[in-house]
Amino acid sequence: MFHDGARRRSVALLTTGVLALPAVAACGASEEGNVPAAAQDLAPTPRDLVANGSTLTWAIDAVPGTLNAYQADADTGTTRVAGAVLPALFTLDDKGRPQANPDYLESAEVVEREPRQVVVYRLNQKAVWSDGREIGAPDFAAQWRALRGKDPAYWTARNAGYDRIAKVERGKDDLEVQVTFDKPYAEWRSLFTPLYPKDVMGTPDSFNDSARTTLKNTAGPFSLKKVDRKSGDITLVRNPRWWGDQPKLDQLVFRKVAPKNRTKALTAGRVDLAQVAPGEAERISLARRDKGAKGPLAHGPGAGRAPADALMSWAIAHGTEQEAAESEQLAREQTREAVVAYAAEQKSLGAYEVRKALEPSFTQLALNGADGPLADERVRRAVARALDRKELAETVLKPLGLPAQPVGSHLALAGQDAYEDASDALGSQDTAEARALLAEAGWKPGQGAARPKNAGASGEPAEGAEGEETVGDSGNEDRPGDDGGEYIVGEDDGKSGARGGPMLPGAVAAGQGAALWRQADVVARQDGDGKTEQGAHAQQGGPPGAYAPKGTAAPKESESPGAEGAAGPLAKDGLALTLRFVVPSGAGSEQLRAVADKIAEQLEKIGVTTAMKKVPSSGYFTDHVASGQYDMALYSWPGTAYPATDGRPIHAKPVPAADGSLNVAQNYTRVGTDRIDQLFDQAVGELDDGARKKLIKEADARIWAVAGAIPLYQRPELVAARPSVANAGAFGFATPRYQDIGFLKKGAKPGKQDRKSGS
Repeated sequence: MFHDGARRRSVALLTTGVLALPAVAACGASEEGNVPAAAQDLAPTPRDLVANGSTLTWAIDAVPGTLNAYQADADTGTTRVAGAVLPALFTLDDKGRPQANPDYLESAEVVEREPRQVVVYRLNQKAVWSDGREIGAPDFAAQWRALRGKDPAYWTARNAGYDRIAKVERGKDDLEVQVTFDKPYAEWRSLFTPLYPKDVMGTPDSFNDSARTTLKNTAGPFSLKKVDRKSGDITLVRNPRWWGDQPKLDQLVFRKVAPKNRTKALTAGRVDLAQVAPGEAERISLARRDKGAKGPLAHGPGAGRAPADALMSWAIAHGTEQEAAESEQLAREQTREAVVAYAAEQKSLGAYEVRKALEPSFTQLALNGADGPLADERVRRAVARALDRKELAETVLKPLGLPAQPVGSHLALAGQDAYEDASDALGSQDTAEARALLAEAGWKPGQGAARPKNAGASGEPAEGAEGEETVGDSGNEDRPGDDGGEYIVGEDDGKSGARGGPMLPGAVAAGQGAALWRQADVVARQDGDGKTEQGAHAQQGGPPGAYAPKGTAAPKESESPGAEGAAGPLAKDGLALTLRFVVPSGAGSEQLRAVADKIAEQLEKIGVTTAMKKVPSSGYFTDHVASGQYDMALYSWPGTAYPATDGRPIHAKPVPAADGSLNVAQNYTRVGTDRIDQLFDQAVGELDDGARKKLIKEADARIWAVAGAIPLYQRPELVAARPSVANAGAFGFATPRYQDIGFLKKGAKPGKQDRKSGS
């Protein structure tokens, strides 16, 4: 997996089944070290058992708009092509750790730290571009100049890391490249991957335009033969100048297949490898189970009809009421045709198997802190404390047979070196303490509270309200599965709005903020043995704004016998506490909507009313999340091997722009603090691994404490593959090794891959 840095994180992911893909739940460190929550599933096979020759077709969502990975519209297709045809100096292993790639590097190390950091790359002497020229310092220098951010003529998406470099020069010979930094950069391994030739990076015109549609000069196991935008095929062929293990495939074809068309492509046999939604994965599993079975399928169209319903249908179809009989006969004929078509599809789907793992990305609940009730930190904390994150993870992952542990970090995933569960900085699920926080914020039970029709959480008319239909007003009985409109949970879904249980008095919540910040500080300063480090800010007296006044945490329900009861929805100043929850309505988002409904149910228990607003998937992120037109939203961020670099723009404190607008970078929750920014700035320049890890942990603890983004679960990675496909599937963290991908030899069985074997 290439590190696309901030460019790769410039848009969040909207997938099938959950919010999904371009490019780490919370199992903590064990005695054997931090391990991924689920292993990759690739059918790993030694190279000598993989056949030479043939073509593999791999589904991608779309033909990429650019082949330049450093432009803003680069996508997963860009990354796939670049990974197969361009140098990757560092790749990721199955734990998401950067590893020097011996195909290009003999070594890479920091040789000086003072007075300035110096990194020396020793290149593989066989490494050449497809035009025969050696890979060397001129390529590194051209990429640095293009990406450092000093020349606005280059339309780059990011300059992180490159802006810290002072100079790039030839070392003691042509095989050595020396990079000197102006400012220390701990995550220097993220740089120069992918590496483009100097003829792409050398001028703004070639960078901006030429590399968008073709790559004439490459240096990977494959080279680019053709991009056919009409057919949607990108064809790669073996690179005749490749010096490493020879690719097992003659051709690798990336084929455009939109997610909604994956089943059709699979049943037609048009692809060998394709990421699929949970529903498609289930159908493939059923197809393999049903192989050789006799009689009609026990699933699919008509399979769920009860005998009494079938008898009634027969009676109507053969009855004396002509119009009703004709209508029923037509319906029965359509069902028969659907059954035949479904059975044929299932037979074709039986030619595939599902390979599954956890994707290196996670879904979070974003709480928009710009305005409205969620601008109050106490309300955000209350929402976060009301969530049963374990239940939410199980909603998505348990039916798939994947580990269902909630993610405990904003900055790393289970298995990575930087991963530590810092969620204790916020606290575990606790309905009573959530209610106490809301009471302290002034939200009280209010039966007469009003919420204006088509209003957002603040009570003002919501964007696009004109012409919208509120389910409860229209009499439409479609509920969470509906594809449009808005409904109020507890009002429009037939559920009771009453909420039992005591409401803690507001006074006992007054110290929650202070206790939380101290807790975050303690969590951040614990070492691996659980001992607390006494740092400069371990007690009161830290940087201004970092700590609240000293106080006490809210008591448990049993400790407050005089607690006030929660008789209904909460209100303040005559308005109900209603949060606008924006969800995508398109096909493939069913699991995401199911998670949203679970969240709404959990919030109802603390008196928070949820107004679900379903919007088209195509504009879900750009029109609502990025623009701030939401109170709550679900979307995903890819994991990263470089948390200090990639985490900062996502969690940086928004700052006013010159035109009066708010510059949020990629922090779509609009929640941040100066201290969090300081910790990222310190971490990115800290060359000591242990010290940098502590800074990352403290930053993560404080991100938990401000409760703008609540990590929920690691996303599932489900891949349909022909059983004969070797060394490909659900990669998890790992970078694909394209030269090893192929088809099993006749009679061969998958086995443990030895990456040193080369035949």
